[in-house]
Amino acid sequence: MYSDDDLAALYDVLNPWAACDDFYLSRVMAAEAVLDVGCGTGMMLHRARQEGHTGRLFGIDPDAPSLRRARTRQDVEWVECRAADIAWKGEFDLAFMASNAFQVFVTDDELRDSLAAIRAALTPGGRFVFGTRNPQARAWERWTPENAAEVVDHNGRELRVEHRIESVAEGVVTMTETTATRAGEPLRVDRSVLRFLDTAGIDRFLAGAGFEVAERYGDWQQGPLTGASGDIITVARAV
Repeated sequence: MYSDDDLAALYDVLNPWAACDDFYLSRVMAAEAVLDVGCGTGMMLHRARQEGHTGRLFGIDPDAPSLRRARTRQDVEWVECRAADIAWKGEFDLAFMASNAFQVFVTDDELRDSLAAIRAALTPGGRFVFGTRNPQARAWERWTPENAAEVVDHNGRELRVEHRIESVAEGVVTMTETTATRAGEPLRVDRSVLRFLDTAGIDRFLAGAGFEVAERYGDWQQGPLTGASGDIITVARAV
């Protein structure tokens, strides 16, 4: 078997630092008080402290094993909760969601409640920065066993991580992720559901929560958003 703590550690192996992280880090370093929504194992806020950030850094996530890894650094405040349960009011000038975490808000109610809580936590004029996969790029079509990742985890185990799509309906993709030995012996199977929203849908929900779009990009080098872009990167302003 493969434990939840093992899976949290494996996430960092599967997701090394990349251009998207440089984008978020530049925003974090320019802000005084920062809220990382869906902080996972805390990689971004750990790096911000290493780079010399001296302001307030807070990370929230509902996943306890991920937060156990995040809490190896104690000069950041870590809170186990969902985005919709954020209770701070007007305390942050930046909130962000890295790693396409925005897509875990599957239902309209969950998305509305989460955006409202994030907006309430921001100061007037504060920024909410996030990325989500562009549905026009149809990323899920590449999430197949043939494109499995072969990695060596934190304990030196050789693993294979593969995905299978169960369904695609009305912008919602349901899939399974199987973590197995290289020989193909399954160690665990996890199921996840992601929502793919286009720009019109994103903007409608943002406006309803009290945001306006200040910047939008189609890649992590701040190139324009086109139909061929893999990502929709949004900087929203609290109004």
